[in-house]
Amino acid sequence: MIRLRPPVLAMVCASLTLAGCDLPQGAGREDQILAGANDPDATFAVEPVTRASLATISRWPLSGNGTASGWIGHSRGPSGQIIQPGDHLNVTIWDNEESSLLKPPGQKAVPLTGLIVSQSGTIFLPYISEVYVSKMSPEEARQVIQDKLVAIAPSVQVQLEQSSGKQNSIDIVSGVASPGHYPLLDRNTTVLSVLSAAGGVSPSLENPQVRLIRDGRLYGISLDQLMNSPSQDTTLRGGDKLFVEPDDRHFVALGASGTESRVRFPSERVTALEAMALTGGMDAVRANPAAIFILRNYSAKAVRTDGSGPPKQGVVFTFDLTNADGLFAAGQFLLQDGDAVVVSESPVTAARTITALLAGLLAVNAAVQ
Repeated sequence: MIRLRPPVLAMVCASLTLAGCDLPQGAGREDQILAGANDPDATFAVEPVTRASLATISRWPLSGNGTASGWIGHSRGPSGQIIQPGDHLNVTIWDNEESSLLKPPGQKAVPLTGLIVSQSGTIFLPYISEVYVSKMSPEEARQVIQDKLVAIAPSVQVQLEQSSGKQNSIDIVSGVASPGHYPLLDRNTTVLSVLSAAGGVSPSLENPQVRLIRDGRLYGISLDQLMNSPSQDTTLRGGDKLFVEPDDRHFVALGASGTESRVRFPSERVTALEAMALTGGMDAVRANPAAIFILRNYSAKAVRTDGSGPPKQGVVFTFDLTNADGLFAAGQFLLQDGDAVVVSESPVTAARTITALLAGLLAVNAAVQ
């Protein structure tokens, strides 16, 4: 029979008392994290994620942390260039008549350079005044000008050259080898074609995201999606601005995982299971694989009472990774920007701590006898 010396006995009693108290933890236990979930005034809802519930949850709105508002699909524009206000035109008038009103004596041609298309879509030419050329191809505009001049000089011929202005060009701001101002060579110029003309996307960008600014709105898509879906290769319009940036989406890893840190999305889609791998998995001693949580905040307008959206703005998604159903569900559940992935602490950890403490005290008792 083991006899404990009085000082050791006092220490054992004190350690046993600790069993009824919360020992220091590196992460919260399941009961602590979900405390108050059943209260009528709870500010969050708890949603177990299984393969059966995943179909419903996947149709819920996005959490709304992004800044880009969707993307514009490809639509075919007219072939060739179209003259727009702000373009520069060079018009050369040829006339073989010796007494022509259009040219000085001894000259065959009169160059009129740097004609700027006005906001009303016209250019000014001597003797025929304003000529509307906007929304025409260069050939159509040349023919219109020549037809008007024929009334003055029957043998006249016209040449026309166009240089793109702001409404016939786009700006590539950053994220490529050669940012700058790029003219639209035709109305079917797409995002991928101008990115190529600009030297391609910088290889240093992780999961590059393409951003398009048009009419005061910001649109976004990943470069990977753009390259793998021709229907998303947007046809550009004059005045568009493009830039490419690294994916700034992230999730936060907390609790008894391999690391506690802010983790960037390395690809367009990151599942809950992949998130566990990105954080180094679960702590083999401390983690409770039956209670993995993803915390997400939705906007107030996303809340629904019919199951088509989250029942409350704050939602705690729970996963049980000790069975196949939970593992498959975690492998299909997509993280969103700003999610928090929390690995709860196993309740066995506290018992192990108490056991280790008692074992140490008994060893001390044996040593002093």
